[in-house]
Amino acid sequence: MACRISELVLGCRSPEVLARFWCEVLDFVVLDREGADMVEIGPREGFGGPQPTIILSRRDEPEPGKTRLHIDVNATDRDQDAELERLLKLGARPADIGQTGEEQWHVLQDPEGNEFCLLKARLNPL
Repeated sequence: MACRISELVLGCRSPEVLARFWCEVLDFVVLDREGADMVEIGPREGFGGPQPTIILSRRDEPEPGKTRLHIDVNATDRDQDAELERLLKLGARPADIGQTGEEQWHVLQDPEGNEFCLLKARLNPL
């Protein structure tokens, strides 16, 4: 028997802003809220399905010694270029982490500057 990832937790300054962004990126919905300090988003089926939920938890500053989560995403219904255009319209920004330009992925930042990558392969929707 093995474990499964059920939730990913991301510390952030504005849970609501990132919830809107990541819901659009991943076609997720808001599943739960605890005041202004926590928003849980996930697939429409809710917690416990094949995809983990994401908990966006208010933190004014990153906690010392902790790294922020890095998320990789793949398009499911369009090619990489079309998905890149969609993500940029949603508020993602290109990030330069020393890429050569030969990579098959795009490094981006969400509205709070958290890096994530758009990978080339298209995945089947769940």
